[in-house]
Formats: sequence, structure tokens, C-alpha cells
Amino acid sequence: MNPLATIGRFAIAFLQRIGAVAFFASRAVSHCVRPPFYLRHVGLQMMEIGYYSLPVVGMTALFTGMVLALQSYTGFARFSAEGAVATVVVVSITRELGPVIAGLMVAGRIGASMAAEIGTMRVTEQIDALHTLSTNPMKYLVAPRIIAGAAMLPLLVLVADIIGVFGGYIVGVYKLDFNAGTYLKQTFDYLEVMDVVSGLVKASVFGFIISLMGCYHGYNSDGGAQGVGRATTNAVVSASILILVFNYGITEIFFSGR
Repeated sequence: MNPLATIGRFAIAFLQRIGAVAFFASRAVSHCVRPPFYLRHVGLQMMEIGYYSLPVVGMTALFTGMVLALQSYTGFARFSAEGAVATVVVVSITRELGPVIAGLMVAGRIGASMAAEIGTMRVTEQIDALHTLSTNPMKYLVAPRIIAGAAMLPLLVLVADIIGVFGGYIVGVYKLDFNAGTYLKQTFDYLEVMDVVSGLVKASVFGFIISLMGCYHGYNSDGGAQGVGRATTNAVVSASILILVFNYGITEIFFSGR
């Protein structure tokens, strides 16, 4: 019975963790929509999540678009379908690669930062001090990060889409000798509004997930410096896994019937 007992313990622990995250998320969302609002903290988090993440997201999107164009051309050349490169680049970037790559980059940068910052406040009893000062830590620390993450990631993804498509254009025109006008015409002819909208919806969900995981693991960290380290690692890993899981779910909702 030992193997069954071990499986049962893991299953119960897993369900307990899901319940704790769901309860934390419900509390965070409720504080996001109820006053008072700490607009200064929201603005600071928007700068941290959006503006300061632009270099890493932009660089990643640029080279992703360039590699995608090069690999697409290599594959399509076997079937004499090189003309589809522009279409594949723009659809792949706007639907999938833009949101996912940006989400994973921001999870590594911002999710870890949130978990480390809030975790350090937890182990040094600064969060307890906020209670003493009659300040709700959920509203002061968590809600601004949730709002900023859900609001800024779509803007980051929109920029990543433009830069990624531009990277494909550079490779297509200057390396693969496509006609610039033809490449742009194929890009805009086959791009649909739903492609961009689905990517932006994914980005908003990913931003919420990244902020939630960073705040949850930091808020519930313990054990001193080692606990903060574990919280940081768990925040990045859990956010990355949930991004991939929800990416499939949202794609199924938008495109399963098409």
C-alpha cells in the first residue's frame, strides 16, 4: 500500500495547493476592483513590467521572427512554396510566438523579481508591519502588481508582434531576396484581426498569471533566505507552466471551430 499512499499524499497536496492559489487569486482580484487604489504603485509597476521589459522582449521577438522566416523558407523550399513565408511569419508571431515568448521572458524577469521582493518583505516581517500600520498588504503589494501585469503585457506583446514581423521582413527581403512590396502585401493580405486579438487576450491572461504567481509565492514564503530562493524559483517555474497550459486553452477557444 505504500506506493498508493505516496500517490494519495501527492494528490492531496496538489489539490491543497490549487485551492490555496485559487483563494489567493480571488482575494487579489477583489482588491483590484475595490477602493482605495494605490495609483502611484500601479504606475511604478507598469513602468517596471512594461517599459523596463521592452529591451529583452524586443530582442527576443526580433531574432524569433528572423529565425522563423529562415526556417520556414528552408522547409517550404522542398515543396516550392516559398511564397508562404510571409504568411507563416505574421500568423505565427501574432497568434502564438509573440504572446508566449513575451510571457516567458517577462515571467523570468518580473515573476522572479516580484517573488524575491515580496518574499524578502515576508521573512523580514515588513508585511506584518503593514498590518500594524492598518495597511492591507494585499491591496498595497499584490493588487497594483496584478493590475499592472494584466494591463502592460498586451502592450508588450503588440510591440513584440511588430518587431517579430519586422525581423522576418529583414531576413525575407535582404537575405532570401523576396520583393519588399510583395512580402508586405502577403503579410497584410493574410493577417486577420482575430489573429492579433487572440494574441492580446493571451497576453492579458499571461500577465495576470505572472503577477499572481510572483505575488503568491513571495507572499507565502518562509524559511529565511532559502525560502525566498525557493519562492523565486517556484514563481518562475509555475508561471511558465501555466502560460503554456493556458496558451493551449485560449487557442482552443478562439480557433477550434475554424
